[in-house]
Amino acid sequence: MSNRTSSKSKRRKCGGYHGTRKPVQREHKDRLFRLIFQDKEDLLDLYNAVNGTDYENTKDLEITTIENVIYLSMKNDLSFMFGVTMNLYEHQSTWNENMPLRGFFYFSELYQRYLKRQNIKLTDEKKPVMVPFPKYVVFYNGTANMPDRVEMKLSDCFLKPDREEGEPCLECKATVLNINAGRNNDMMRKCRRLSDYAEFIAQIRWKMDEGWSLEEATEISIKQCIDKGILEDILTKHGTEVCRMILTEYDEQEEREYQRAEGRAEGRAEGRAEGRELGLAEGIERGVNLSRLAQIQKKCAKGKSLDQMAEELEEEKEKLRPLYELAVKYPDRTAEELLELLEK
Repeated sequence: MSNRTSSKSKRRKCGGYHGTRKPVQREHKDRLFRLIFQDKEDLLDLYNAVNGTDYENTKDLEITTIENVIYLSMKNDLSFMFGVTMNLYEHQSTWNENMPLRGFFYFSELYQRYLKRQNIKLTDEKKPVMVPFPKYVVFYNGTANMPDRVEMKLSDCFLKPDREEGEPCLECKATVLNINAGRNNDMMRKCRRLSDYAEFIAQIRWKMDEGWSLEEATEISIKQCIDKGILEDILTKHGTEVCRMILTEYDEQEEREYQRAEGRAEGRAEGRAEGRELGLAEGIERGVNLSRLAQIQKKCAKGKSLDQMAEELEEEKEKLRPLYELAVKYPDRTAEELLELLEK
């Protein structure tokens, strides 16, 4: 224990970091997930694991990642063509309800580039232009207890018109796969890189649970994983870079969570002040709506539909719909903030 305490005061090997993390550097950073699957062989292994295939010819794989697309100061992950399939692979360490919308924008750019590469002009064609089949996969390794597989749809986020308009003309589906250690075991067995990545992240979290700082936990985990042959080539060659990536990604996540917590605290204070000015009946109604919004937000985070929520909460679907639509449209707002929008 004494060695652990004294080590925190020393300069870390991870790019000069100290025991207290410095603010996030606002420059565009690569993600560890991108680094691990930068080679075609490893990317093809991941594709095979996801799709249950056993392709071997990497010449059929063309990486199409758009390098200038940035999200939260981090580069987007991977997109590639394999055969006639256009694949978008994203990694997320926090649950994000907006992945289908992000994917929709990304695919739009990919298709435009595809048509340009093929020298296809839509105005010149007298027959339908055939384009690659899209497939969107999100690899999730956050700490929320999520199922192995969740399907998210862009259509779930559309505001519903007053009158029936039929089916929306746009759709984008994201398949979210839980890649934490112990999840999706069949897929993990088929892709050693993915399994090793899950084990490496798990090691860091275990060390932090023991009381080590993030920097220390990362450095210890790098050494232990190298000894065990886990991501040995990546961690041996890029150890310092990997450490910086982990710190940067963690800081981005922590900053988002801090902003959300700060917003929730402000919302609660405002709600208490407003409650003192409301009559008893209004206060009860507001309290019910606030409670329902909080419940709906939690269920949205688990990928549940409006029908499922209505059944679980034993409420009429149409009664919950206004609350549900607000929670879907503004996933980063607090229940109090959503209630204010509802009351307006």
